[in-house]
Amino acid sequence: MPGTVVRNYIRQDNPIAAALLSKMGYTESERVELKKQFLRMLVRMELDEAKQRLLFGFFETYVKLSDEEERRLRSEVNEMETKEKEQVMELIISYEQKALEKGREEGVKQGIKQGMKRLVQTMAKKGMSVKDIANVTDLSEEEVERLLE
Repeated sequence: MPGTVVRNYIRQDNPIAAALLSKMGYTESERVELKKQFLRMLVRMELDEAKQRLLFGFFETYVKLSDEEERRLRSEVNEMETKEKEQVMELIISYEQKALEKGREEGVKQGIKQGMKRLVQTMAKKGMSVKDIANVTDLSEEEVERLLE
């Protein structure tokens, strides 16, 4: 486990301490333990969802685990005492689901954008004017022109 300063931060139930944990000195081999301790802190602090999400996002920016490290983290969490294990695992699953939802939303937006671009290009190839395409698609003429670039 990381040094004394990091251990002292881990024992605090302070949102700033949790955020700073990601910026403390740690080695590659300590990353899984660091995230486990961070998740335990989040559970102990019982923050509202917005604050929890902010801290989690900050931490993930600086301490991104590989798939293998995430598997090790889950394995180590499963070895924790029952109540704490359930709370930490619930937190992990919650953030995984949110990430999947965000990815799906982004995928749908990209799909719609690409589909609209193809539609506009096809209409233009068939001889429709920018004005007519704008009327049919409810896009502005400027948006149609951008899609034709």
